This record gives sequence, C-alpha cells and structure tokens, in this order.
Amino acid sequence: MSWAVPVDTDGAPVRPATAPVVHAPTPTDEPLGIPALLIATLPLDTARRHPAPGPLTDFLVERAADAYAELLGAWDPVTTALVDLVPGPLGQGPLDGALRAAVLRRLPRTAFLAPAAPAEHAEERSALRPFEAEVVEGAGADTVRVLAEVLPTLLPAGLERRPELRTLGVGRLPLGDAIERIAGIERTPEWWHRLYDTLAGVDPDRLSGLPVPLADGRTTIGPRHVLLPDADTPKDLARMGLKVAHPDAAHPLLERLGALPATPRAVLTTPQVRAAVAASLDAGEIWDEDALDADELAEVVLGLVRDADLAPGDEPWLGALALPDEDGELTPAGELLLPGSPLASVIREDEVPYVDGELADKWGAQPLTACGVLAAFQLVRATDVVLDPDELEPRDGDFAEPDDAGLLDAVDVWCEDVLDQLPDTPLPPVATELVAVRDLDLVDDDCWPQALAMLAQPPLRDALTQPVRVLLPDGTTQSVRPYTAWWLRDHPVLDGRRPAGLRAAGGDPLLAGLYTPADATGFEDEQVLRALGVRTTVPALLDEPGGAAELLGRLADPDREVSDRQLHALYGALAELDPEQVTLPDELRAVVDGEVVVVDAAEAVIADAPDLLPLAEGLPLLPVAPARAADLAELLQVRRLSETVPAEVTTPGEEHGVPESVRILLGPSTPATYLEHEELIAGGVELDWRRTPDGTLHAATLEGVAAGLAWSAAQWPRRFEVAALLEDPSRTPELARDRWFD
Repeated sequence: MSWAVPVDTDGAPVRPATAPVVHAPTPTDEPLGIPALLIATLPLDTARRHPAPGPLTDFLVERAADAYAELLGAWDPVTTALVDLVPGPLGQGPLDGALRAAVLRRLPRTAFLAPAAPAEHAEERSALRPFEAEVVEGAGADTVRVLAEVLPTLLPAGLERRPELRTLGVGRLPLGDAIERIAGIERTPEWWHRLYDTLAGVDPDRLSGLPVPLADGRTTIGPRHVLLPDADTPKDLARMGLKVAHPDAAHPLLERLGALPATPRAVLTTPQVRAAVAASLDAGEIWDEDALDADELAEVVLGLVRDADLAPGDEPWLGALALPDEDGELTPAGELLLPGSPLASVIREDEVPYVDGELADKWGAQPLTACGVLAAFQLVRATDVVLDPDELEPRDGDFAEPDDAGLLDAVDVWCEDVLDQLPDTPLPPVATELVAVRDLDLVDDDCWPQALAMLAQPPLRDALTQPVRVLLPDGTTQSVRPYTAWWLRDHPVLDGRRPAGLRAAGGDPLLAGLYTPADATGFEDEQVLRALGVRTTVPALLDEPGGAAELLGRLADPDREVSDRQLHALYGALAELDPEQVTLPDELRAVVDGEVVVVDAAEAVIADAPDLLPLAEGLPLLPVAPARAADLAELLQVRRLSETVPAEVTTPGEEHGVPESVRILLGPSTPATYLEHEELIAGGVELDWRRTPDGTLHAATLEGVAAGLAWSAAQWPRRFEVAALLEDPSRTPELARDRWFD
C-alpha cells in the first residue's frame, strides 16, 4: 500500500486534487478525510464500492497508519507545513475513523515537527516528536527564534492556535515560564540584548523575572534595582554591591521594567551607596578584599557628587562620608572645614579640623561642600520637634545628621525659654519646623561683623527673622522667637555687646536715652535688627511681643534720660495699643512742674485739659495728645486731670457772641457764645480760660478766648489763628490764604 501527497516547489505538502476517497486500488465510494491519497489492496464488499469489514481490513488499517507515520517522519526538508497532514479526531466513515485513530496513536512519537531553530541553522535542524515539543504562548516569532537557541524543543511561533497540536498533545509554555527556564543559562551579553529587542511590545508584568547579565559577570533575576551604565559610569560600583548591567546587554526595555539609568544622582541615592557612606569610617577596619577602602569610596562618591552637580544640603546624609583631615585622620565630611572658605575666616582657630589640603585642591569646593564639608554657616532643619529640654540636649563627639537639633549650642536652654512663654500643658508642645544656624558658638569674637553680614543673607536670614510655629496639645498654635535670633541676642556679637537692649545708631530719636546706641553697619535691614533685639523704631518695638512692657520698664528707669517732648510722643504711641496686650507697670515716667521724673503709677494723672494745667502744680502729669488721652487712661488705668482737679468758676462773666469769621475757621463745633470775665477765678486760682463740664466757655483774656474756642471746637492747633482774628478781623482773607499750605 502507498500514501501519496502532492508537494509544491519547496517540497511542502498540498492537498490532493483527486476526490477524498479510498483507492483500493481503484476509487471506491468510501470517504477519506485524511489529507493524503491512500492506494491500498483492501478486501471489498460484493458491490465493490466499500472495503469489507473484518480482521484483514483491520490489519491493513494498522499497516496504513504505520506507512503514514513513516511518510511524515521521513519528510525532507522538515517544514511546519507538515502540521497540515495531521488528521482530525473525527472520521467521515468507519474506515476513515479507524485510520485516523491509528495514525494519531503513532504521530505523537513520530519526529516530524519542524523546530523553531534560527534560519542560519536550518540545515542542522532535526524534527521534533510532538510529545517532547512545546509552543510558547504570548511570544512573537523573533522571541521564539532567540529562545529556541537555548530551548531546542520549541516550535515556531504562529502554531499556538492550531487544533492539530492539541490533538498531538504538544506542550504549551507561557512566556513567563519560558523566561524562568532560561534564568540559569550562560549566554553572552549580546545574546541577551537580542532577546530584549524581541520583547519590546510584551506586557511588563510577564517579564518581571527577566534575567539581566551584570558587568561583574553575575546574572541577576529581574531588572528592578539594576543600573544601566553609560560611558561615564564608575567601574567600581559592583564592589559596593550595586547591580550594574553589562554595557553590551543594556537595553531600553530594562528601563521600562524598572532598571534605572546609572546617572550620578541615581547611583548616589541607591541604598548600597548610602550604606557604604554611613559605614565609611569603619572601612579601614573591616577586612574585605572586594570592598572599597575609605580612599577609594571617597573617590567614587566625590566623582558622583561632582557629576550630579549637587549643592550643599541636597543629600544631607553625605555628611557621614569619611574624608582625611589635615593630619590624615578619617573624619566625617560634615565635621571638616574647607580651607580658605568664608566660614574658615570667622571661626576660632583649631575649633574645626580642615579637610586634607591635597584633597581640597584636587576636587575643589563644589563636591566637598555638597558632601557636608563646611564652607559657610549651615542650617539645621528639623520637623515636628518635641519641645522637651531633656530630649534636646546638645550632642557631643559622634557625628550627627545635619537635621539633628542636637547640633545647636544651648538648644535645651532655648527650649526652656520657649516653654516659659507658653501655657502649661500636660503634653509638651511641638515645633512644626525648626530652622536654625549651627556652629554660632565657634565664631571668633573679633569676627562677628563679618559673621553677622553672612547671617543677614538668604537662606540664613530666614533662620533669624522667621518665628517658629509651635503646636499646642489643644490644637492651637503660637509663634515664638527662633533659635538663631535667641542665641545672638544674648551674646556679645554687635559692637562687642549683646544686641538685646541696644538702639541702632541713627535709629528712631524717640528711643534716644532709653537704649544704648550701637554701630549696626551692614544691618540696614530693619527686620534683621529687630530679630537681634536691636531697637530701631517705636512701632517696631511695640509690635513685638513684650515690647510695650519693655518700653514702660525703661521709662520707669530713673537712670535713663527722657525729654518731655519725647515722653509725649511715646505715650501717644502706647495709647494705640490694646489694653489686653499691656501689663500694668508699678511706676511711670511723668512731668512734675516741668521736670521729667519717675513716680508711682497710682499717683500719675493724664494731662487731658489744658485749661486746668495751672491747677496741676505738684501733680505728676502724663503728657499725651488730646485725642489719645482717654485711650491712655484706659491702657494704664490712671486718672485724668479733668476728673481729679475741682475747678468751679466763682466769678461772674458777661456773654458775648463768637465772630462769624472765627466760626468759619473752627467749623460747626465752635460755641456760639462765651462768657467774658474781668477776672476768672476757678478752684481758687486765677485762669485765662475755663471750659466747664456743661460746655460753657469762660475767658478773661483775648488769648484765653482763642484757646477756649479752639479747644471747644477740637481745633487746638488753631488757637493762634483765632487770636489773630479776634484781635484784627481784617486779617480774615490773609489767614484764609495762608491755610492753603496747612
């Protein structure tokens, strides 16, 4: 018996053009669904149209199946088109069904399936038996061809959906499983790069276990935490435990799967580099021939910092990097000083060791200061700082992180002062953010002018001028003086004296005599001066918490000189404050019979009525503008002169009308009449004028009439004009013209 299959010019099978029937040996009516022509001597029935059933036919069917399997197994060249010759499981008749079943029992162990070997190895390919072959699910043709170089049982892509393979029992291999299977193979980096090229469009979730060859010869599973190098990537990174991909295997696919380009900043921020920096002081004590020593680590880190163009404070943890000092001793970078730097010019000699001179010359300021080497004053930035003095004790000895508040001198004392300003609470308050300048205690006393000039510039300036926001346990907040300003106020940093209690030379003249003047050259910024405690203006002083109490305390100091004119202006400024903001003083500065003296607050009187001044002999008067008299009396809880001195008029007077020109000058509040006295006696004293509580104006002189009318109309500064009009009404046009320039 024979099987016949037509082929094309390439030797691949095509379906027969004859009718699909059994030839025994001439065509019969027995259908044949197998895609080949069967010519066999089969016993036929009496009509000679169908094979006769029986043992002989069964025997011949088995031989036909053997011949069909031999046909496929001997096919040359091996081609994927042979899958078309695999019959389906359902026959079109009894004989066809028997033939199919017999063939399908043989084909799974018949080597006829074409492997997915690369095209250049096509002549070496040997056919695969279906039971040992596999198809990769979810992979493209290029991927399968590359995988087939290490997985020889793979069939070409495109056959996954062929039902014939399911019929033959061909294995199905998900792409993720195929990748896991190649995890342990050894291939060149170029081979892996070719594989990555073929996987560009695959779902990343299926490639999480993709192997990556490393520059040190190892292979890691999964691209995450792998660094993709470039030409400038340091060669020693693997010695710090970093996973650096082999340059020939680096591929954009790896970055999409979680690998990182080996930029200087990316390398610096890896956990391995951070751990190496943290342990760098011990690098010379741990024997490990593969690990970097302190000098090698410094070279690598400084190079990365330089290439990343970091600025000081960008990566505070770099301050732990061990660098040699001027004596060759390894010291954390954050505890070294850069020779020739601005900070080196103001701190005391031998307070901070210099970084090694050769190292400084080689690398320059940028990488060294970015690693924490001190070249200027440094800021400490800490958040959510619990204001507990026991927890904020200054740190000594060991290197501290740059955001450690323990780097600040006397920070626990500052904390105690802050707590004294806050209400008592069951839990300690919390400073939401503490920004402060460290190392102030290292400044040479002779260098404070230069140091203060540095501190007055951003970003250090904010540590001086911005108050600290404190969160209380009840959810409310209060602002307190920042640490830097607190520290500077109490140290002789300005003209050899403590700034608190000094007055800026050339400042507000109203503060002259109350504060000692000091040279504040370089501190034209009023906000900085206020932060230091230097007094600049009265409004600035009163705007500060406790400023009113400080001013009243200095006014009550008899050793300080104050003029009555100065006192008048200061009481006017105080009168504008909210009484709840002022603590009542025990003593006040007052004017007694023209002399400025300090008196008991209970004896003081507000000078609120100029007509009663002749009756105030021996009384301590507080001078203030009339409009502020009531406010000052309320603020200081003292009496007013008009309420203190009885001044009943005891002499008769004659009523006169007020001239029209005067009423025009003074406005609608001008009295229509006044009482003229030959002699005006009130309270037993002769007066020029008196305005009684009922509003009646009494006067004995022309100047008295003018003063009384101006006072009654609340136009006290106009009293001299009124006198001129009363003396010579013809001057009305002249005075009206002069008022253009008021």
